[in-house]
Amino acid sequence: MKKLIIAGFAIATLGLTSCSEDDDMPIEQLATCTDGIQNGNETGIDCGGACAPCDGGENGTAPQDEDLSGLLIEDFTLTNDIIWELNGKFVVGDGATLTIEPGTIIKGQEGTGSLASALIVARGGRIMAEGTADEPIIFTSINDNIDLGEKQGSNLDENDRGLWGGVLILGNAPSSFEGDSEESQIEGIPADDDFGRFGGNDPDDDSGVFKYVSIRHGGALIGSGNEINGLTLGGVGAGTLIDHVEVVGNVDDGIEWFGGTVNTSNVVVFAGGDDGLDIDMAYSGTITNALAIQGAESDHALEIDGPEGTLEGAFTIQDLSIIGDANAPSGAIADLRDGAMGAFNNVYVRGFNDIQNVEIDDAASAANYSDGSLSFSAWEIVLPEGVESVSSIFEDTTESTDFSNDATTFATAIEKDQETVGADLSVFGWTYASFRGAF
Repeated sequence: MKKLIIAGFAIATLGLTSCSEDDDMPIEQLATCTDGIQNGNETGIDCGGACAPCDGGENGTAPQDEDLSGLLIEDFTLTNDIIWELNGKFVVGDGATLTIEPGTIIKGQEGTGSLASALIVARGGRIMAEGTADEPIIFTSINDNIDLGEKQGSNLDENDRGLWGGVLILGNAPSSFEGDSEESQIEGIPADDDFGRFGGNDPDDDSGVFKYVSIRHGGALIGSGNEINGLTLGGVGAGTLIDHVEVVGNVDDGIEWFGGTVNTSNVVVFAGGDDGLDIDMAYSGTITNALAIQGAESDHALEIDGPEGTLEGAFTIQDLSIIGDANAPSGAIADLRDGAMGAFNNVYVRGFNDIQNVEIDDAASAANYSDGSLSFSAWEIVLPEGVESVSSIFEDTTESTDFSNDATTFATAIEKDQETVGADLSVFGWTYASFRGAF
């Protein structure tokens, strides 16, 4: 692959452990016209600008890939006529906007640790990634043989994980941090990388639009037990639109919300290696119409943690379908811990075995259940073989509440395909999970 320097695309070389003092200075590249790469004011390879006309002949051939890395400090658009490649960290900096056209394919290079590839929208940066059902935006691995105009390749599936990093969007919305600090470093980015900071005091912070996007085969390891989520939302504000997003085959969590207030709708997580939907640090938005599909390596479909500081916030999950994998050794429906706070409404569950359950794991979460700040309503469950009552699905490990007995008031046992609650699956026909017949 030739590494192409993009005319007008102001980036600074970005070390993967820290930002240099020159990150705010664009690099000017001169048109060379003869080196086989696009640079300076060339509009094609060795053509356009100062070089000559781009006539579609030998000079002016459209590039097949462009290499994305470093810090973006000016607005730029990823077009859908070439395949883009993430090589290391590509950071949308404060004041810059990255626009991604419908149908664009972005492939992440392999790498672990500081070399893991990822797209990071830093605080103050914006992403305008607005795909469509017919032309979704696809983030995938460099090993995926998907080509321009396609929605999926043929050589990888949902069990191919950890082949690149993931996507992180960071904002200035309130989050609950240990010690009541106003900001923190996001999971998945080394502590000395300043572009990994998130949090603030603007609940309406706007990081842009992320719509009809599929993220596949990510979750590269950056340290012992520390992988990148498929989509990380850190302190993202309510001015941001997150809608119609799919994460497939990620090593770590599918989508994780670290605080923030952003509302999220029409999401699918499929065959991850850890949790499906993960909530931390007093996330206080609403997740509407979500589908979590477990795989053989999946952990909890839902992992819910409470605030880390004194700032409290409660989420709402509305219209959720969870499809389990009875053979997943670590699979479970939900783990509620560390003072979990929020509401689960209209939830449909099927496909789990008799020991995969919904579990309150600590005294603080149990207390929140007792006072109503952790609540459940309108659950329908296809009972596993050998289970006779919905009460067996819900467990309070502290034994301080009537959680199991209460289950009969908010959960009902039903037969498969008889649900009246859960996600509207008809809107997910565009997804890779639908192509794979996962629901």
